[in-house]
Amino acid sequence: MPRSVQPPCVVNIEDLRRVAKRRLPRVVFDYIDGGAEDELTLRANCRAYETVTFRPRCAVATPACDLRITVLGTPLSMPLILAPVGSSRLIYPRGEEAAARAAGAAGIAYTLSTLSGCRLEDVAVASKGPVWYQLYLVGGRDCALSAIERARAAGFSALVVTIDTPVAGMRERDIRNGVKELLSRKLGEMLPFVNQLLTKPRWLASFLADGGLMKFPNVIIPGQGPMLYADVTTALEQSMVTWHDLRWIREAWSGPIVIKGVHTGDDARRAVDTGADALVVSNHGGRQLDGVAPTLRMLPEVLASVGDRIEVLLDGGIRRGSDIVKALCLGARAVLAGRAYAYGLGAAGSAGVERAIEILRSDLTRTLKLLGCASIAELDRSYVDVPAELEK
Repeated sequence: MPRSVQPPCVVNIEDLRRVAKRRLPRVVFDYIDGGAEDELTLRANCRAYETVTFRPRCAVATPACDLRITVLGTPLSMPLILAPVGSSRLIYPRGEEAAARAAGAAGIAYTLSTLSGCRLEDVAVASKGPVWYQLYLVGGRDCALSAIERARAAGFSALVVTIDTPVAGMRERDIRNGVKELLSRKLGEMLPFVNQLLTKPRWLASFLADGGLMKFPNVIIPGQGPMLYADVTTALEQSMVTWHDLRWIREAWSGPIVIKGVHTGDDARRAVDTGADALVVSNHGGRQLDGVAPTLRMLPEVLASVGDRIEVLLDGGIRRGSDIVKALCLGARAVLAGRAYAYGLGAAGSAGVERAIEILRSDLTRTLKLLGCASIAELDRSYVDVPAELEK
């Protein structure tokens, strides 16, 4: 593992963020780091964990802690799943494969975005653990059905359907950084923004060696081939997922289906009604509708609405193992994390993702021992004090 991501240089996820910021062009780093509009929800997702405090049981011997959990019938070494991060190949060469490799080595699941720069078959081979496929309907129904069949044949064990992206969120950092102009391939439009790439020559060299601006090999447009990178925003606006779509998706995919992007109890019940096997309480990491409540605050409402009829996962704001513990104490079965490992990917590729997972695992074990709790299975609300807005 490179020294740049080892102690004392890197001891937490925020340190990985700083290393990634040094390595990546501003336009790429801000793609990972930024949120929608005023980024209120982005910040609130993290701050929500600060409002939950622990109630440790002291003088309890916990020489070892069992972090193992089962999600959708699949055993994981810890209650962490790597969330889908689109365009990871911009962050690091073969980025999706690098992240999947690290997840598999750690015994946890990796979720591949539809908007991936690597073929889903290559990602499945790269991981020695469970892999999930996240589905957007970009390219239309036939295109999605083709990807579903490819994912099934490649051995993906769950399908994650994202429902909170009828349009792309207003990510103001991307506009200021000239994402549209850089993707135009027109020199005159690119020129005011290209310097941010030239100031990171090592990233630029590896980016060009990896093939330069990628296409989306898992979105095959009939008669055209892989979707071009510049077509993403338009494609998302033309591919909104509705509850009606879940019917034919359910028919096409015989394995577990996860609905990602649930904000309310009503939508959680709809997920149950469509036959989903799990849901993710998610606001897309604050990257879509700004001003929605942090996911930790919405978790009790969702749990109250569905009981034990469906597995409830959560993402948003996970930066420490103690955050994972708090989410589990409030009833989540496991969490998904995106930025936490994306920073690691940006810092050092697969080794950086390994370091991010290692940090969260170490945090998780230490927190359990300090709580006097011997296993993930024993966590419940008795280990935390929660503010009034979470007491539902």
